[in-house]
Parts: sequence; C-alpha cells; structure tokens
Amino acid sequence: MRSSSGTFPFRDNNGTVWLGFADWGTIARDNLLLCVHGHTRQGRDFAKLAEFFAAKFHTIGFDLAGHGKSGWLADKTEYSFETSMRHIDGLIDYRGIAQVDWLGTFTGGLLGMMFAAREDSPVRRLILNDIGPFVSAAAIEQFVSLMGSDVVLKNLESAMTYFKGVYSASGITDDADWSDFITRSVNREVDGSYSLHYDPAIIDELNTISGDLNFWDVYEKIDCPVLVLRGKYSNVLSEGTAERMVQTGPKAQLIEFENCGHAPALIDPEQLAAISNWLNETEVVPETQEVSVENDETDKDENVSEIKVNID
Repeated sequence: MRSSSGTFPFRDNNGTVWLGFADWGTIARDNLLLCVHGHTRQGRDFAKLAEFFAAKFHTIGFDLAGHGKSGWLADKTEYSFETSMRHIDGLIDYRGIAQVDWLGTFTGGLLGMMFAAREDSPVRRLILNDIGPFVSAAAIEQFVSLMGSDVVLKNLESAMTYFKGVYSASGITDDADWSDFITRSVNREVDGSYSLHYDPAIIDELNTISGDLNFWDVYEKIDCPVLVLRGKYSNVLSEGTAERMVQTGPKAQLIEFENCGHAPALIDPEQLAAISNWLNETEVVPETQEVSVENDETDKDENVSEIKVNID
C-alpha cells in the first residue's frame, strides 16, 4: 500500500516551518493511529506497521521538525520538547483530529506521555516503543556518541555500513528491510554522496540535557491504557524502569521482544501481531448493551438484563 504525503505551514514567534507527514489508509476512518518517531528517525519508518493495520486503522506518520520531509528550524536552539508539542498540536488542528491512539519511539514516546497526561487529552491509548519515564544520563551519552557527528556517506555501500552499525540493535535482519530503512534515511547530494535525512543540530538538543531524564511525574498522570514494548537488550529502557511502569500510574502492559535492543523496528510480523492483540484487548466497547431474545414457549419477548463489559 502506497502512502500519501502532505505538508502544512506552522507559524509562531520563531517564524514559519513546513511540517511533513505520511498518510496510510482512508482519511474518513474513525480509528486513527498517530506514530511519532525516535530522535534520529522519521515518520516513514512506520510504513510496514501502517500496512499491517490498514484494514482497521488510518495511520499518520509525523515528521518532527528537522526530520524527514519537515523543514529545519532556522534557530537551532528551538529544537525542544516544547517546540515539538506545539508542532503536533498544529498537526492535530490541521487535520481536525479529536482522538488518537499514539505510538511513539524514544522522543515520540516521551511526547506521547506528555500528551496523554494532559487534561482532556486526545490520546485514547498509548504505545511506548522502548522508552519510559526515566532515561539515564549514561544512556543518552552513549546514544549521542553512537550517532556521531559530521557523518559523510560517500556512496550507498558506506551508508549501509554506517546504518547497520548504528542501528544494529533494531532487530532488522532482512536485506530488503535494510535497503528500505537506508533509502528512507538519506538524501542524495549533487556530488553523488549521501547525507542524513535530519538536521545535525538535533543531536545538540540532547547535549543540552544535564543529568537523567525523569518523567515519572508525567507518567503518573496518565489514565489511558498503556502498552510498553521493550527490546530485551535495550540500554535506554531498563528492566527496572519497565517493571515500575507496570506497577504504577496507568499500570502498563509490558511486552519484551527477543533479539533486539533499542529500539525495535516494528517490522517483524510477530511484533506487529503482539501490538494488534493488545489493541483488540483494549478496544473501547459500550459499557451497556440490551439484548432481546424470543421465548418459544410463551411467544413473548423477554428482555435480557444489561450486559456490562469492564475494561481495566
């Protein structure tokens, strides 16, 4: 299934930036899945996931500013959670969105927690892909050092080497999947070389974080169903943090994926099926239904008492 692409202008005190997104599915569909990518990724990473859920969900993969098809900010110091939240509010307003199921990886998950914790939140259900309310300073430092700076990719072969090294923990094994991943991740330059799809300044945003990231106060305010996905060898979402997420706040359900770390690419059919099962289990249904049955002996209608379905 091919995606359609769109952009819209967002204007505030910092000027105008064009923000991009990818669409899969029928625009009028009620079930909307908003996917927000990790710190160095983009919305088209969710193509396979969107195709998997096409029969039930309309999916939007949003490009945060400085990523993918979105424009880069003129003032590099404006790359922040606050700016990203304003931009997503802009998307919600632009598309007339009232309610969404939210899937977020790393930065996309942190933003999802902040949106889900709002009063009158538009988030119906929240899926956190290998991210939680606590990320250690050591994990952030390791992430920054892994990404590197001033990356030069002379050809596709060097791009393959770079991405397989940086994203080795994603669980991607198939050559075709790697090819798709890399194609989405680079821009071809006029001299035949390749550049990364994101503004290098977004790495500096992480360098401004002093100490650990602690969002426990935000997490405790969430009252919608939450699913936590964790790569077994993740260095970003620790076992301790994941276990606490199950026990406190919205008391998330935890699913751990073998053979990957940070962050699961969510292209494996078994991973997608696990997400699908949780969505089915947490599907919103009417609390009360009245059912009428016919009694053959008395030839009278008998009203069956109310059937109540409670979802924890």
